[in-house]
Amino acid sequence: MIALLVFVIVFAAAIFLFMQLPQFGKEPSGKRLERILKSPNYQKDKFDNINFTPQLAADASMPGVMFRFFFGKNKNLIPKEKLNFQKTNLKNLNPDENIYVWMGHSSYFIQIDGKKILVDPVFSGNASPVNFTTKAFGGTDLYSTEDIPDLDYLIITHDHWDHLDYETVKKLNPKAKQVITGLGTGEHLEYWNYDPKKIIELDWGENFELGNGFKVYAETARHFSGRGFKRNQAIWASFIFKTPKRKIYIGGDSGFDDHFEKIGKKFGGFDLAILELGQYNKDWRYIHMMPEEFLVAAKNLKAERIIPVHNSKFALALHDWKEPLQKITALNEKENRRLITPKIGEKVNWEDDSKTYEQWWEAYE
Repeated sequence: MIALLVFVIVFAAAIFLFMQLPQFGKEPSGKRLERILKSPNYQKDKFDNINFTPQLAADASMPGVMFRFFFGKNKNLIPKEKLNFQKTNLKNLNPDENIYVWMGHSSYFIQIDGKKILVDPVFSGNASPVNFTTKAFGGTDLYSTEDIPDLDYLIITHDHWDHLDYETVKKLNPKAKQVITGLGTGEHLEYWNYDPKKIIELDWGENFELGNGFKVYAETARHFSGRGFKRNQAIWASFIFKTPKRKIYIGGDSGFDDHFEKIGKKFGGFDLAILELGQYNKDWRYIHMMPEEFLVAAKNLKAERIIPVHNSKFALALHDWKEPLQKITALNEKENRRLITPKIGEKVNWEDDSKTYEQWWEAYE
């Protein structure tokens, strides 16, 4: 009995010390915490979604979820072979080009009206606090921080490991002129030596004038946040990046809800919407969209063009690795929306509506 007690104490101490490592970040404090406490979206010591959002659906149970996770592994969860992509040289772009380059999962680069933007970069080869779990599929970790040019804006939608990567963000510090993120996430960045003067933190419904006709808005999403045991101390958000001529919706992670329709009406539609599609499961369908909801969200946003992300790099759910792109392609045959499905690393002129995109995932098992 004494030996068991000693083991439990030692194990608990080891967990505690492990979670003091810098990659876990830091909870908001000081003036940032004062601002958070005044937010209408922060109640009962945490941020919360607008509508009731359980982590698990009513017909799911944690034991069932854990059983399926550990014993219901899908043999097609990850590709059986290394994926083969060619990367675009981001340092040698024509500054007049308006382009998009996907880097797998939810990481992507946008050059629009002369501005260089990087969203949720994860280049360390894994999406977890330890490097031997949640590893990137072979061939998908195409880009490194050395490939990234100087950035006008680094956008972080929320602080989950597959969107905010400690090693990547640390190395990008000297390249990012400004960082745009949700209220609370700046605490992590300051802890990692980012100058607070270049961090723009927004609550839902807030906006920031970037100058010369550029503006960014933070809007709602249906998700959660947290890098440790304590959740929802920083807000998760979608962002609208508005230029003098164009509007881009940067969705981050979100379950389906009426916020898509409200945002679509508020902004009068979008030239491009980048939405999550992947790592879904009916057990947690309120915090990640199912494929059948993706096109409805795009329609509600009044998006002229849509790009699905949050797939093809990390296995965070139990579906086949290529199921998200297979399903949305099939569903879109009826809807016939402008669906853009590029390869990782491909330079995309997203305003060229005549271009067709091959179903590249079908070349792999």
